[in-house]
Amino acid sequence: MAFVQIIDCKTDRLDDLNRLMDTWAESTKGRRTASHAVVATDRSDKSHVVEIVEFPSYEEAMRNSKLPETDRIFREMVALCDAPPTFTDLDVVRDAQFDKALASRVLDGLAAGDLDVIDECMAADYHDHDYGSEGDAVGIQAFRERCAAYVDAFEFTFEVESQIAEGDEVATRWTWHAHQKAAFREIPNTGRSVIGRGTTTFRCHNGRITEGWWQWDVMGLMRQLGVLPTS
Repeated sequence: MAFVQIIDCKTDRLDDLNRLMDTWAESTKGRRTASHAVVATDRSDKSHVVEIVEFPSYEEAMRNSKLPETDRIFREMVALCDAPPTFTDLDVVRDAQFDKALASRVLDGLAAGDLDVIDECMAADYHDHDYGSEGDAVGIQAFRERCAAYVDAFEFTFEVESQIAEGDEVATRWTWHAHQKAAFREIPNTGRSVIGRGTTTFRCHNGRITEGWWQWDVMGLMRQLGVLPTS
């Protein structure tokens, strides 16, 4: 279970506090267990500073607190604050990452042959960049036609290998398991089972996907379908 620690303090020396955090991050390379840290100030009181630190688990947080650098930096942090910082320890019971769920919804829907998922999840002016296709597809109708070529020709699933969200973008690394059931573009039905690997990055805004980039091994697919030589 993920674990979050909230450190709450009052200080007018935010720049010094940030430099202190940089020093800690540099000195604990290869040994620290914190996975994410955010420092924020109260809009109504800039001297009210909150640091939110995320760990994979409570046990990893305890390992981190026992590093000698953590103890030293904490004592220096106390010296920068108007009063001793307060700590709140939180076990994460829900971590809803909506853009990740949106990206997964599209992949799952396409794998189920549900092209309506495009209307549900994509913005009307969605812009698709598929490096295995000629040109971009602009608008959900153009993207729907692009996806229909795959849905009509293959039965397939996406196996998600990893998924990373940063800002308004979600990158999903996947393995595509498919069986050809009908002609695909100019390729007759081979009846073959194929595997493809690639990454899809979606840009999200207001609960809709506005842009997408598909990078995958199209040449490998063509070889498996017998269109290109294997060597």
